Amino acid sequence: MAALARWCVRHRLVVVLLWILALGGVTTAASVTGSAYSNDYEVPGTESGRATQLLREGFPGLGGDSDTVVWHTTAGTVRAADVEQTMTRTLDRIAALPQVASVTSPYKGQGAHQVSRDGHTAYATVTFTHEAQDITEPEAQAVVSAAKAAETDGLQVELGGGAIGVTKAPGGHLAEVVGVAVAGAVLLLAFGSLAAALLPLATALVSVGTAHAAIELLGHTMTVADFAPMLGMLIGLGVGIDYALFIVTRHRRGLKRGLGVTEAATNAVATTGRAVVFAGATVCIALLGMLILRLGFLNGVAVAASVTVVLTVAASVTLLPALLSFIGPRALSRRERRRLAENGPEPELPTGFAARWSAFVERHPKLLGAVALVVITVLALPTLSLRLGTSDQGNDPGTATTRKAYDLIAEGFGPGVNGPLTLVTRVDGADARLALDNLDATLRTTEGVAAVTPATYNTGGTTAYLTVVPDSAPQSQRTSELVDRLRTEVLPRAQTGTSLDLQVGGVTAGYDDFAQVIIGRLPLFVGVVVGLGCVLLLLAFRSVGIPLKAAAMNVAAVAAAFGVVVAIFQWGWGSELLGLGRAGPIEPFLPVIMVSVLFGLSMDYQVFLVSRMYEEWLETGDNRRAVRVGLAETSRVINSAAVIMISVFLAFVLGGDRVIAMFGIALAAAVALDAFVLRTLLVPALMHMLGRANWWLPRPLDRVLPRISIEPPECRAAHEKITDVVEALAKEPQQDVRDIPG
Repeated sequence: MAALARWCVRHRLVVVLLWILALGGVTTAASVTGSAYSNDYEVPGTESGRATQLLREGFPGLGGDSDTVVWHTTAGTVRAADVEQTMTRTLDRIAALPQVASVTSPYKGQGAHQVSRDGHTAYATVTFTHEAQDITEPEAQAVVSAAKAAETDGLQVELGGGAIGVTKAPGGHLAEVVGVAVAGAVLLLAFGSLAAALLPLATALVSVGTAHAAIELLGHTMTVADFAPMLGMLIGLGVGIDYALFIVTRHRRGLKRGLGVTEAATNAVATTGRAVVFAGATVCIALLGMLILRLGFLNGVAVAASVTVVLTVAASVTLLPALLSFIGPRALSRRERRRLAENGPEPELPTGFAARWSAFVERHPKLLGAVALVVITVLALPTLSLRLGTSDQGNDPGTATTRKAYDLIAEGFGPGVNGPLTLVTRVDGADARLALDNLDATLRTTEGVAAVTPATYNTGGTTAYLTVVPDSAPQSQRTSELVDRLRTEVLPRAQTGTSLDLQVGGVTAGYDDFAQVIIGRLPLFVGVVVGLGCVLLLLAFRSVGIPLKAAAMNVAAVAAAFGVVVAIFQWGWGSELLGLGRAGPIEPFLPVIMVSVLFGLSMDYQVFLVSRMYEEWLETGDNRRAVRVGLAETSRVINSAAVIMISVFLAFVLGGDRVIAMFGIALAAAVALDAFVLRTLLVPALMHMLGRANWWLPRPLDRVLPRISIEPPECRAAHEKITDVVEALAKEPQQDVRDIPG
């Protein structure tokens, strides 16, 4: 690492130009190729997956996304001549647009049931030639524009559906701007130097910008969800600014001790830079743990987020030292430079509140540990009621056209119309056809069913489907119960003695199947992620207790963060006030992604905190001193880093996207709890209570484990030598945390 840092400092202009070239080249390539994101939740082998496949094979024309145009009149009915003429012309224009396969009008033939009983609401079904993920935003926007052109004072027109959802007005780059602005303010307060405050921002923006474009290119080679770039940006800005903060802090400390700019930058990368690489590796391992689930949808998210983390780490240990050499002594504030010139090198000793707090924790470990446990437990309790399910357009903000269309259909036709179930089967023989024709009567008497359409056959008569409309919303628990009832009770009885093999599909069935697959594989996934993280910590700190405590702390942070998410998004505590729509279930893929991200980020603070404690333990063999010094010397920078990361994560709530807001709030809650409760209260309290047992490692294991070090011994020796010299030169020795009795 030291050699890399020296090379980057000597060739600083080359390094900066290489990063600018990488950013420009990847961004240009991404703009030329365009995006190819895909929200494909289908899981091969599930019943809903088989239903979708049968429908595609038997009815090729139904393979595209089905969206709705809804109109509502306040005076008169939708059958009024002027309304009918206006909407008929509008639907004809929509039918002529590219990628539109057909439009089913309520004013013709099969669409007669698409007018509400009170006559004030009607809807048309717009079927595209491709699935929603393959419809571009301009193509979907053309449909929205054509429909909205029909609106008048007495005629409200709204649109809903998967393809229409891509046209929802994004929050622009407001989230990124706010997050970066708050981070910049915190950095300026922490450093007192504008130049030093700008470097972490510049490093993070360059790396995240490159990663964002790279993810766009990645979408052409594998399935990448449309929220993956925003998730990558959210994680990248958070960890990128934090990693740079740690390195700049170490660099500034070196300057204050009298080191030259080149030597200070080299020392910072060789010490803190190694911790950054180690922390980044734990984040990537946690993210790539999603690959063991073997779900194409999550594979793309894992790789995309990992690419972002890798690039932020690379920029932190290459671009950042080059930029530090450009600004030279200006990494220190004017007052710090003046003091250094007048008084010479001075040690940066942990005094003040950090030292007093560290000693306070040492004196009251049991009390403070109990307080931390109570806080975490209370926040984690809502996690027990976590329900995974369909978060549909009924959860969109009230101002979105998709939400308005959803509500109009629910009010006019019943909530189940927004998410009907599809029963698909192959038909072999007259007996099977007769049984299928009689099935709709049985289904109508089934609890939870509002309506059933007669069986529809393909041209060869070999495949048929029925549409079942539940009496509850797609995201309702009642709809999930109906899916189970159909699969386990109603359909098995109805097809007994026939060749029918009915498969239940539809939005709710698909999400329920996706959730069940994830839940079934979650224990293996969590075990692998936690196990690999523990192995890394075991190698780094040569202790059994440190990895076990880290695993327990990380699980606690994840559980508490999920409790916050459940309270806001599932229980609806403040979701409407935040502009995130009404309450609803939690997305099935959220637990997996959040466990990966949160576990990786939690490891960061564990590494930075415990590495300093471990360093002191190796030098003194005094556990109480090691914990006290480690907490005092790292708490300020960890807290500053946490404030930055929390600000960046919460800023993404401003975008108005429900999924990204879930990520932002969960990550912000986890980081806040991790930094201010776990790492400053529970971890040091436990380490004080355990004493020397913190560093216990069985001798047989000690002999076989390879020896690695986050901070190499030669750097620690140099660090101590500099400190000794500085303390000897200091005119008035200061009392620091090493001298405060616990």
